[in-house]
Amino acid sequence: MSSTAGRVGATADTVCITHPFHPLAGRRFELVSRGVNWGHDRVVCQEPDGTLHTFAAALTDIDPPDAFQRVAAGRAAFGFTDLQELRAALDQLVARWESGDA
Repeated sequence: MSSTAGRVGATADTVCITHPFHPLAGRRFELVSRGVNWGHDRVVCQEPDGTLHTFAAALTDIDPPDAFQRVAAGRAAFGFTDLQELRAALDQLVARWESGDA
């Protein structure tokens, strides 16, 4: 994703924290900018008192839901790719454990 992708520098938009386990879930913030920081898509938001926050864009409603989220309609916590990545991480952990490197 380009660091100049849509909404960078926009201040009229707001974003809501949508991840159910985030401590600020449901809060809406003014969007200051969006960009790639340290390889991750991030949004910078501002509270009315001027406090700035940075969040992973995926934790917000800045993008429309992807096809999986629309079809799952809240019934599935993880997508197939997420589960594949979890399996790979667990396989690595088991291999390290079995070799005594964990």
